[in-house]
Amino acid sequence: QDPLVESGGGSVQSGGSLRLSCGSSRYTYVWYCKAWFRQGPGKERERVASIRHEGTTIYADSVKGRFTISQDTTDGTLFLQMNGLKAEDTAMYYCAAGRSWGPDGCDASFWGQGTQVTVSS
Repeated sequence: QDPLVESGGGSVQSGGSLRLSCGSSRYTYVWYCKAWFRQGPGKERERVASIRHEGTTIYADSVKGRFTISQDTTDGTLFLQMNGLKAEDTAMYYCAAGRSWGPDGCDASFWGQGTQVTVSS
C-alpha cells in the first residue's frame, strides 16, 4: 500500500484549533476503517477517533465534543478537526488504517509517520 502521510500539525495556544489531514500519494486501496491515534510524552498511545467506511464514527471520551473525524470519499483523505485544544492534547498524532472494527474503533494495521501537535497553556 502507499504510505499514509499526515500534515497540519503545529503549535497553538490553549483554546485554539488545528486541522490534521492524512492522505496517500495515490489512492489505490479502500480501507475498511481509518483512525487517528496520539502519543504524548511519557504516555501510552491512545486511539483518538475512528471512522468506518460507511461513516460510523467513535471518539475517545477525552476528545468528545471537541474533535471531529471525517473522510473525503472521493480520494480517501482523512481529516481530524480539533477545536478547544488543551495542553493535554499535546502529542504526536498518527493516521492509521485497518481492515477490522472493534468495540473501541478501527483496529489499525497500517500507520503514517506522525505529525506533532503542541498546545501551550
